[in-house]
Amino acid sequence: MTKPEDLPYRIKGRQLIAEDASMRVQILTLEEGEQVPWHRHTFVTDTFICLDGPMVVNTRNPSATHILSHGETIAVDPTTAHQVTGQGGVYCRFVIVQSGGAHDYIPADDQG
Repeated sequence: MTKPEDLPYRIKGRQLIAEDASMRVQILTLEEGEQVPWHRHTFVTDTFICLDGPMVVNTRNPSATHILSHGETIAVDPTTAHQVTGQGGVYCRFVIVQSGGAHDYIPADDQG
């Protein structure tokens, strides 16, 4: 399981709510200019719940831009490359529920 301190990026805030071998729930805070870079997971579905935003979840295959406001959610299936930022690159805060298996972080190259 990938631990937050082993991820190749840093963000303003990361509050762990719950975790076991196949699930992790956190509150993440992105400051201006921060992002969760393009990546994918082998087994994990990421469910995002916007607390403060708007926030943007971009996906590849299918290619889409999802803009979430307070209280809105989206789930990103395993193996779908995705990236998260505040709309316009500004502050956002969200709950992320990662479930379905052991957490891994696989950087996504230009092909997805």
